[in-house]
Amino acid sequence: MINYYTGILSKLSVLKILNYLKLIAGFYYSRAINKPKQYGMPFSISIEPTTSCNLRCPQCPSGLREFTRPTGMLETSFFEKTISQLYSHLHSLTFYFQGEPYLNPDFLKMVKTASEKKIYTITSTNAHYLNEKNARDTVESKLDKLIISVDGITQEVYEQYRVGGSINKVIEGTKEILKQKRLLKSKSPYVVWQFVVFKPNEHQVEAVKKLGKELGVDEVKIKTAQIYDFEHGNELIPENERYSRYRKNADGNYIIKNELLNQCWRMWQACVITWDGQIVPCCFDKDAKYKIGQLEKQSFKEIWFSEKYDQFRRTILKGRNQIDICNNCTEGTKVWA
Repeated sequence: MINYYTGILSKLSVLKILNYLKLIAGFYYSRAINKPKQYGMPFSISIEPTTSCNLRCPQCPSGLREFTRPTGMLETSFFEKTISQLYSHLHSLTFYFQGEPYLNPDFLKMVKTASEKKIYTITSTNAHYLNEKNARDTVESKLDKLIISVDGITQEVYEQYRVGGSINKVIEGTKEILKQKRLLKSKSPYVVWQFVVFKPNEHQVEAVKKLGKELGVDEVKIKTAQIYDFEHGNELIPENERYSRYRKNADGNYIIKNELLNQCWRMWQACVITWDGQIVPCCFDKDAKYKIGQLEKQSFKEIWFSEKYDQFRRTILKGRNQIDICNNCTEGTKVWA
C-alpha cells in the first residue's frame, strides 16, 4: 500500500495541485449557488483503447455486443494529440471504458507515452492476454496500476458471469505479471484483484481474498455490481445485502441504497473519452448517449468549458434523478481523485 500512495504522490506537481484546488472551489461554489462554475481542467480522465472484448459478460454492453455506437480501436496518433492538450494538468489516466484494452495492439505504447509525461496510469483487464511478452511489456511501460477482474476462483463459478473465460488464464496471467515485476525489480504496476460480487459468487468472497494473498497481489478489492433491470429483482443480485448496491423493499421491489443527491464531483474533475473521440460525462454512460463534444471538431478545452457541458452540470445540480445513467449510480457524491 505504501508503493500505491508513493506512486500517486510522485505524479503531482505544483500546477496539478493548484488545478485540483480550482476544481474543488468550482464544485462547492456551484453547489452553493446552484449554477455550474468550472475553473480548472480535469484531474483525471478515462480513455477507451477499444470496445472489442473476448468475453460475453451478461451485464456488459461490450460483452453482449449491444452497442448502438461504433466499435473500434483507439489510434496512437489521436491519443498523442489528445494527451498533449491535457498532460500538464492531468494527474491520472484510466485506459479503460468498455472492452478489453490488451486487444488494442498499441495499448502499451500509449501507456508508455502517458507515463513519460508523468501521468498516473491505470487499466482494467480480464487477464486472458497476460502472457510472458505482454506481462513484461506492461511492466516496462511503467503502468502504475493494473486491475484484474476475477469474479470467481473456480471455473464453474467464474464462467457464470465471465462467459467464455477461463479462471486458469486469469491466475496464470496474474502469476506472470508478478513474475515480471520481480525479474525487472519493479514496484509497478500495483496489482489489484477485483472481485465483483454477484449471487453466484458471493460464497467465494473470503476464498478470493485468501487466494489473492497467496499469489502475492497487492490488493484484493471486493466491489458491488451494477445490475440493469434491478427493480423487480434479478438473479445476479447477492442475497447478502452487504455485497449489494440494492435494497429490497416491503413490497418486494428493489431500490438503490444510496441517496441520489443533486451533485456529482465527477462532473467537475473527470470525464470519459471514447476510442473515436467523443467526450461523455462518466463511465456509467456506456453507450455514449450523452455526447458532449467530439475532439475531431473541437479542442478539449473548448468542450470542457462549453455551454453544452455546463448545461449537463446544471441538470445534475437541479435534478439528477432526471438523468437515466445517474439512477443506477453509487458514486460521484464525494470529492476524491
